[in-house]
Amino acid sequence: MFTADGQEYLDFAAGIAVNSLGHCHPHLVEALTEQARKVWHVSNLFEIPDQTRLGERLVAATFADHVFFCNSGAEALECAIKTARRYHYASGSPERYRIVTFEGAFHGRTMATIAAGGQPKYLEGFGPKLEGFDQVPFGDLKAVRQAVGPETAAILVEPVQGEGGLRPADPAFLRALREICDENGILLVLDEVQSGVGRTGKLFAYEWAGIEPDVMAIAKGIGGGFPLGACLATEEAAKGMQPGTHGTTFGGNPLAMAVGNAVLDVVLEPGFLQHVADIGLRLRQGLARLVDTHPDLLEDVRGTGLMLGLKARIPNKDLIAALRDQHFLAVAAGDNVVRLLPPLTIGQAEVDEALQKIDQACEAVRAAPAAQGAA
Repeated sequence: MFTADGQEYLDFAAGIAVNSLGHCHPHLVEALTEQARKVWHVSNLFEIPDQTRLGERLVAATFADHVFFCNSGAEALECAIKTARRYHYASGSPERYRIVTFEGAFHGRTMATIAAGGQPKYLEGFGPKLEGFDQVPFGDLKAVRQAVGPETAAILVEPVQGEGGLRPADPAFLRALREICDENGILLVLDEVQSGVGRTGKLFAYEWAGIEPDVMAIAKGIGGGFPLGACLATEEAAKGMQPGTHGTTFGGNPLAMAVGNAVLDVVLEPGFLQHVADIGLRLRQGLARLVDTHPDLLEDVRGTGLMLGLKARIPNKDLIAALRDQHFLAVAAGDNVVRLLPPLTIGQAEVDEALQKIDQACEAVRAAPAAQGAA
């Protein structure tokens, strides 16, 4: 990225994991420009061919039978929550509306999604918390089993907690959640808004655990920078969501669909996801060396693929400021973590430059107190 006066920055924030193919990727620019010369918006009162195409491609590449397009991750999660509740209503069990969620989660900033996330800093000042969410510790299967009851409709989980501090769920934990859902006749809902569309080295992170959800919310990377979200569901899970039950004005518009299809063109190219896994491992190994070099400032490396984090021993905001001084952009996360979410298109040169800038930022942080003392 470049400032107005020409300063260059290495962007490992990517709009908080949104710019999956970097800035101004030529294939995305071409797709958006071509569509912009045709039609921008007609609403879902009419068939949008590229919407049908993108839906069919997502169905072919995932567990899903149906896709509902919207504009953001929060909207995708709202649809997922409504789908889970409506499923039991349509099944003759309207009392099953509660959803088990996890501490440290972040699902968006609507009234339902802040209640699902449960973090006090997002709930404060907005009145009573929306009823129907039962939070348990992340990774605690005993607590999950205790929370599931006759009113439970679903379990909602991020395969990798992003805002919560780059904490991946153990694959065995996800497999156990699938079993719990099957045993109790409830739905497994995944939030892959941040972890999806190649971010972890698979098209979706649930693939690492060898499971399939019933419902999944995606956004961020699927639009490559253009506002786009989607809720994916199986035929069975979606049976309560009939035409008119849920809707959107802007969701699935021709501009968004053109870009979403262009993103899939690139991400589904042979070798692309393997590149993400390989370059993510190189970056992670380099970060581990930096933790060894700066144990007074850095504690450990977290995450997977190109969804990585550095847990800091100093306030993460101070490290992020030092990184910005080195013309390097990163993002804060919970548990005092610095998130590194680069475009999936980075190569070894960008990894080497990133590691050098992080090293230099750490050296600058260490030198600052000595310089202040000398003054």
